Amino acid sequence: MLANSNATANLAVKDLAKARAFYEGVLGLKEVHNEGGELIVYKSGDTSINVYRSNFAGTNKATAVTWTVGDELGKIVEALKSKGVTFEHYDMPGLTLEGDVHVGQGMKVGWFKDPDGNILNLVDR
Repeated sequence: MLANSNATANLAVKDLAKARAFYEGVLGLKEVHNEGGELIVYKSGDTSINVYRSNFAGTNKATAVTWTVGDELGKIVEALKSKGVTFEHYDMPGLTLEGDVHVGQGMKVGWFKDPDGNILNLVDR
């Protein structure tokens, strides 16, 4: 039923100005729509990310958005680190940590958080 429909990620934040500085200034996303200080829609590849104001911001303890970046993973990790992004280190079965990148099970992945604690990641596949 939904196999041919696009999906959109939704990220709750407490402060849209702070979120804008992160998503635009650090991650380089482009705003495509703004609803009066309550919602900003960003374009990311062929998809969208809705960043909206909520009192429940930062309560999700799982990955909220994944970017598939292929062989650019290491380069992007270093670029984000140069902008002050701190990468998370998790003890995950089957994965070993190489610098800030988890490696194993046929993939490389790096996790980081936005200012509200939403967990985001980059994966090479």
